[in-house]
Amino acid sequence: MTIAEQLARFAAHPGPPDRALAVMQISLLDWCAVGIAGRDEPVAKILRAQALDEAGAPQAGMFGNPQKAPARMAAMVNGATSHALDFDDTHFAHIGHPSVAVIPAALAVAQLTGASGAAFQQAALIGAEASIRVGIWLGRGHYQAGFHQTATAGAFGATLAAARLLQLDQKQTKMALGLVSTRASGLKSQFGSMGKPMNAGYAAANGVEAALLAGRDFISDPNAIEGVSGFSATHNGAENMAAFDGLGQDWLFETISHKYHACCHGLHAMLEALGPVLPLDCDAISRVVIHTHPRWMSVCNIARPGTGLEAKFSYRLTAALRLSGYDTGQPDVFKDAICRDAALLALRDKVELHPDDSLSEMQSRLWITLRGGEVHELFHDLDQPQSLTARQERILAKATRLLGSVHANRLWQNIESNATPDCLMTYLTIKSAE
Repeated sequence: MTIAEQLARFAAHPGPPDRALAVMQISLLDWCAVGIAGRDEPVAKILRAQALDEAGAPQAGMFGNPQKAPARMAAMVNGATSHALDFDDTHFAHIGHPSVAVIPAALAVAQLTGASGAAFQQAALIGAEASIRVGIWLGRGHYQAGFHQTATAGAFGATLAAARLLQLDQKQTKMALGLVSTRASGLKSQFGSMGKPMNAGYAAANGVEAALLAGRDFISDPNAIEGVSGFSATHNGAENMAAFDGLGQDWLFETISHKYHACCHGLHAMLEALGPVLPLDCDAISRVVIHTHPRWMSVCNIARPGTGLEAKFSYRLTAALRLSGYDTGQPDVFKDAICRDAALLALRDKVELHPDDSLSEMQSRLWITLRGGEVHELFHDLDQPQSLTARQERILAKATRLLGSVHANRLWQNIESNATPDCLMTYLTIKSAE
C-alpha cells in the first residue's frame, strides 16, 4: 500500500479517541494564544498587509484583522503568525511543529465549508498526526540535510486536514497528497529570520491549495511521495515505513511537547534545568558548561546573536538571560537590545556548549561554577511523563501570561465547548491582550 493510500484511508478515520482529542484541545489553546501574541510581529504585519492588498473572496479570518481573506491566504497568514514567536508546540519524533502547519489549514477550510467545531478539531488532529508520521518517515537525515520538517511534513498533514473537511473521496485525497509533494518546501537556513515562521505559513497554504484543487478533480501523480524522482528521493528521505505502523490506533500526537519558553525547543531542557537553582548572583559565576545532544549544535548554536530572532537560537545568550533573571516565557524578552546588553554579553562569554551523544534530544546537563569553587550540576529531561491535567494547567497559565486571565479563560471555554470555527476566529480577531 502506498503512503498516499494509507493517508487517504486515515483521513476518513471515524473518530479519534478522547485522550488524543483532549491533547489537541490543549494544543489549540496554545496555538490560539501564541497566534494572538504574535500578531504584531513584523512577519505577521507584512503578510496581513499583503493579504489585504490582494483582497479576494472573504472565506476565512486572520489573526489581527476582522476582514476575511481567501482560505489559502488566511492559512498562510495564520501559520506564519502563530510561529512568529517560536513559542508553539513541537514533536521531537520528527523535529517539527505540527500545530502551526496544520491548524491554520484546518481552520481556514472549516470556515470555508461551515464545519462544526468538533469536525474542525478532529480534522486538525488527524492532520497533525499525519504530519508526525510523515516526518518520522522522512527521518533525521532529511532534517540534517537542511529541510525544515515543520514545512515539509507539515504540508502533508495540512493537506489531509483540509481534505477531510472538504469531504474528498479517497481518490481525490490521494491526488491532493501527490500534488502537495511538488509544493512542500522549507529550509533550515531560514532559522533566525522571518523565513522560519513563513515556512509554517507555506505548509498551511500549500495544504489548502492542494486539497481545493483535488476537490475540482485536479490530476496529479499520487505516487510522487515515495516514487521515482519523488519527494523522498529528492529530499534525502529515509523512507522508514515503520513510521506508519499503528496509524489510526496509536496516536503519536499525544506525546507532543509544549513550549514554556519563547525560543527554539532545543533550548528548553537547558532552560528547565536552570529553574531549580535560580536565582544566582551572576557576578559570582565564573563558568557555565552545557552539554546537549549533538543534533542541536547545528540548530541552536548561534554563538553571538545580533538580533532578538537570532537569540532564540542561541544556547549561550538564552542561558545568560535565564541566569540573569529574565523570564524567557515572555516573548518580549527576545528583543534586539538584549544582544547589546554589556552585562548579558559578559555572562554569555562565560558559557561553553558541548555536544554529548550520551544525551537524548530531550535532555540537557549543566555545570555552573562559582568563583569560590562551588559547582551546581543540573539536569532535565523534557520526556518526563506529564498528566493531561498538569499540561492543561501549564498551558492555561502560559495563555494567561500572554493574553490576561479573562481572555485566556474565555478562549479555553470556547475550545472545550467545540465553538464553531467562525465563532473561534471572530474571537481571535477582535480580542486584544490585556
